[in-house]
Amino acid sequence: MLMYTLNCRGKLLSLQKPVVMGILNITEDSFYAGSRHQINNTLLHTAEAMLRSGAAILDVGGQSTRPGSKKLTAAEEAAAVIPAITAICQAFPDAVISVDTFYASVAKEAVAAGAAMVNDISAGTLDATMFATVAALQVPYVLMHMQGNPQTMQQEPEYKDVVTEVLDFLLKKIALLQQAGVNDILVDPGFGFGKTTVHNFTLLKNLHVFSLLRRPVLLGVSRKGSIYRTLGITAEEALNGTTVLHTMGVLNGANLLRVHDVREAVEVIKLCEHY
Repeated sequence: MLMYTLNCRGKLLSLQKPVVMGILNITEDSFYAGSRHQINNTLLHTAEAMLRSGAAILDVGGQSTRPGSKKLTAAEEAAAVIPAITAICQAFPDAVISVDTFYASVAKEAVAAGAAMVNDISAGTLDATMFATVAALQVPYVLMHMQGNPQTMQQEPEYKDVVTEVLDFLLKKIALLQQAGVNDILVDPGFGFGKTTVHNFTLLKNLHVFSLLRRPVLLGVSRKGSIYRTLGITAEEALNGTTVLHTMGVLNGANLLRVHDVREAVEVIKLCEHY
């Protein structure tokens, strides 16, 4: 596995071994109820628990991106995430915060509030100014593949060869990011974003292929439909299945796990070190 280091606003984050990104959703529309948080209720408690359990990054998002979700405006999203990021940074000044957004204006506000990374599900396709904004901010950027948009992506997604097509998409976007001046780029094949269950398992089986991009690979499968639909259960019951897929992912080259359940994901990484 290649050794990576991310410059998170002056703080160097080593990916010498895989790390965990904890999910903090500031929305009532998230597909998994356990990830929904309010600033004055569960947010700081959950953030502290995630950090104590070993999360290297906290990913804060105000926009639900589940299939068929309602799209918020940039102003609506900022109203949710900026106070949350501010509160987390005040309570935990050493925490590395990522903002989950496809709006360049929200990314800019979030970094000003203390965020040190941008996680964009749209790979710059939903805001043409995103790449230039991230270049100016000089923060790491998570580049994710998505076919369509959250409102339409699960309406019969189709590929001739999902691995090759996702790899080619990411390769082209990396070139554009480099031209724009973005230095630290992570890649995410986009599990569940315009993919069927078959597509998702094909990507997981071939996750090692994405190491060809010579960028850290993020795995985002936590409690997703490919797990709970395959098992005939709910997202609330999908922790065990998530752990199984995290194990497959780490053994197949994942550098970063984006998860709802930090402690269990950290245990996966520790055990896989001995495999």
